[in-house]
Amino acid sequence: MAFVLFILVAVITVRWVVQAFAEDPEIALIYGEPWEDMRQRSSAAINPAIPDETGFRIPKTDARLRYIHPQYGFETPLARFFTISFEDERVSSIRMSPQIEPLLLDDALKIVLDLQDQWRRQGWVLTSPKTDPAIADTPAWRAQLRNENTRGRTFWQAEEKYQIMVLLARFQDDRHPDEERYLITLGIGNIWVPREKD
Repeated sequence: MAFVLFILVAVITVRWVVQAFAEDPEIALIYGEPWEDMRQRSSAAINPAIPDETGFRIPKTDARLRYIHPQYGFETPLARFFTISFEDERVSSIRMSPQIEPLLLDDALKIVLDLQDQWRRQGWVLTSPKTDPAIADTPAWRAQLRNENTRGRTFWQAEEKYQIMVLLARFQDDRHPDEERYLITLGIGNIWVPREKD
């Protein structure tokens, strides 16, 4: 009996250690690729696309996005809200909130600024630098974001291939009624907002 108990404790300990050091589940994809390629590559489970249908799927666990384009790749933090759309059994759009819960402003800004830094390094450019500039940690941006009637919005694009929209706005979190909480929304697809003319 003692031996069985020892084995049981050893197995539980090994599983705990493996989970503690395992990488976060991820969805690894490129916009427009075959759905099954994305499924086979990703460590987060997600259901198959439906043949001859248009729809969306949600990963079965919290997961980060790893955009695997060799030039324009980037990674997000873990996301709880994460939908991937399909059309003709191909990835047709991505919509997510790269966070587990609504965040304090400092934490939300940290995520957005890190993503923008990744995009700059990888060659993404602002679509509308005058009308929708990059979000920044400045007093003016903080004042705009704290206003419940406004939000931060910016668009980034990779050549004429892909476009990202980022929204950052106040969010009423009933679990933290006395705190200002913020939600980031990120969408990826083909180019839907034209490039701003000089």
